[in-house]
Amino acid sequence: MSQSTPTREVARRVFASEFNDAGYTFKESDDERAPVYLLLPTGESANRVFFVGTLTEKEDVGEDSEYWRGRVVDPTGTFFVYAGQYQPEAASKLRDLEPPAYVAVVGKPRTYETDDGTVRVSVRPESITEVDATVRDRWVAETAERTIERVAAFDDEGNEYARMAREEYDLDPETYKAAALSALEDLDDTDELADGRDGGVTDGSTPEEDAVEDAEAPDATGI
Repeated sequence: MSQSTPTREVARRVFASEFNDAGYTFKESDDERAPVYLLLPTGESANRVFFVGTLTEKEDVGEDSEYWRGRVVDPTGTFFVYAGQYQPEAASKLRDLEPPAYVAVVGKPRTYETDDGTVRVSVRPESITEVDATVRDRWVAETAERTIERVAAFDDEGNEYARMAREEYDLDPETYKAAALSALEDLDDTDELADGRDGGVTDGSTPEEDAVEDAEAPDATGI
């Protein structure tokens, strides 16, 4: 019985600069209900993402019913989240929050093509949780670490997602390492945050994940 129970994909930590450069999606099987993955330029598949930033704006852009758009800023750029009647808890949270506010978001990447053929990405949130600056800073430190690990593994033989990224994107992964290092430099207490982690890479929940209901532990491989 337990073997047939579906499991949710790990929510990948990713900075906005890398997320917004992604646009290629794929499935790993021909099953109609197979999960759709966004290919990150550093060589990772993401069916779900996890990020923390500052909600700077919100707006109800719906016509016949509420459809909330939120702008969430991290040290590298901006995520756009959209929540409506099919994401009632997230929509309710966006409705109630007053910017500026630190938020932790777990959600599904979504892509759409503009009239000029440009592919844009956004997030359909599963949960939005108000957090504090300490949680935000810890997420920045952890996400920088994951990003740097992915870049380091980009040229590894057998890294199929990196191979796909080379084929689909004309992007230098070192760009995202530089962005991660810059984000770390912006933290006032980077050393203290790093010292507070158990060996840097965890396989259990972290404080920010505890703040987000149903967010899984991070992938320990970074590949």
